[in-house]
Amino acid sequence: MATVKIKQIKSKIGAPIDQKRTLESLGLHRISQVVEREDTPSLRGMIRKVHHLVTIVE
Repeated sequence: MATVKIKQIKSKIGAPIDQKRTLESLGLHRISQVVEREDTPSLRGMIRKVHHLVTIVE
């Protein structure tokens, strides 16, 4: 199945707790960290929730 690379571009400091937990569940802990995950509808929902903190790397 296809994969997606996700990069954290902004800090989670000051973000609500649910957004912090979403970043942790994505596997992101540091700014500029890139993780590769399998592309699923639930993953797309998590990305949409924190879209202002992350970007999709091509």
